[in-house]
Amino acid sequence: MTDNWHTGNAVEDGVDTRGWIVGHFIDPSQGVRSSKDVEVKWANHPKGDKRPEWTSDDQRTTLVMLISGHFRVESTEGAATFTQQGDYAMWGPGVDHSWEALEDSVVLTVRWPSDRSL
Repeated sequence: MTDNWHTGNAVEDGVDTRGWIVGHFIDPSQGVRSSKDVEVKWANHPKGDKRPEWTSDDQRTTLVMLISGHFRVESTEGAATFTQQGDYAMWGPGVDHSWEALEDSVVLTVRWPSDRSL
């Protein structure tokens, strides 16, 4: 690993950060993975896994994309059920959301900016 090059495994690299592999919370010693611009998360959700409470972020934009499985996202702006690889939802600042894995699912989340103070 160098400051500008990293290879790894998303599952392994995200073990200590709840699946997040890029973001401002990654120690700068991890090089290019430490970023104030963007956050990336790889998440394996077993069937029935959910976040029933609403979460909100007044300052960032979020993209959630299905890699595999069957996943549902609900927001204050609408709802989406992902059934095909590549299905996604995207929302801007101030939109509350919750989610549920309807089957075992793998989901990629990208959120920006990473540092809320920007």
